[in-house]
Amino acid sequence: MLENNNFSEVTTAGKRLHMQGDCENCFGLCCVALPYAASTDFANHKDAGQPCTNLQADFRCGVHTQLRQIGFRGCTVYDCFGAGQKVSQHTFGGTDWRKAPDTAQQMFEVFPLMRQLHELLWYLTEALQWPSTEEIHGELSALLAETERLTNLDPDSLANLDVAAHRAAVNAHLLQTSERVREEALQALPTTKGRRKTYGRGADLIGANLKGADLRASNLRGAYLIAADLRGADLRKADLIGADFRDADLRGADLSDSLFLTQFQVNAAKGDRHTKLPAHLTHPAHFSSE
Repeated sequence: MLENNNFSEVTTAGKRLHMQGDCENCFGLCCVALPYAASTDFANHKDAGQPCTNLQADFRCGVHTQLRQIGFRGCTVYDCFGAGQKVSQHTFGGTDWRKAPDTAQQMFEVFPLMRQLHELLWYLTEALQWPSTEEIHGELSALLAETERLTNLDPDSLANLDVAAHRAAVNAHLLQTSERVREEALQALPTTKGRRKTYGRGADLIGANLKGADLRASNLRGAYLIAADLRGADLRKADLIGADFRDADLRGADLSDSLFLTQFQVNAAKGDRHTKLPAHLTHPAHFSSE
């Protein structure tokens, strides 16, 4: 039997607080800086840097409680990993783009870069919690410290930062983490040769019937799981970094100690109260209570 990971969620929760969106301390950056196109996720089109028509003077959404009903499902899925308040209150010192319009363009450019850095902080924080990564804790800790340092750069330095290069260095160690955790988990499983299907990075599983599937310790990095049927599937210790869960059915699925799952991914899926998530994630409001 594959045991649940027993690392300290209390310690992890404390570290993750600044990696969670705090709209009360943000200047509505996701509602202005990011573009979107009319689609099943958005009711209309908006260019980058153009404030959403639903954004109020206090930087709050005027239709927050009705977003899904009026065609803005994409807004309910998005998660900035805490980048919004970091850019608003730290990078630009609490001065909003309305009061200082000359800073607006740079603020909007820096925001998505900060989001990438905060996402990496999320993953690195998790990687350090897995006992299997003890041998590379020094390298992971150094990358975490460097990523934190980069988030504290001034606006000009952030705007010129090669985030892609830093992300590549971090990803190499996240892959090592995944391989170590999954290999240890696979060794604990009974012999299943020929009975468990394996998948590789970026697997095309759009609309796949994976109901009740044993996906423990699987490599689903970047997998396309759009509208896949994962009801009752076992995804413990599966690497889910970058997996696309849009409209995937997770009712009754067990993701309780999957690797690198984010709230952003969970928000994009369907589920119910029987969907098991890691302790640091929450069941979205649209998950069924049945």
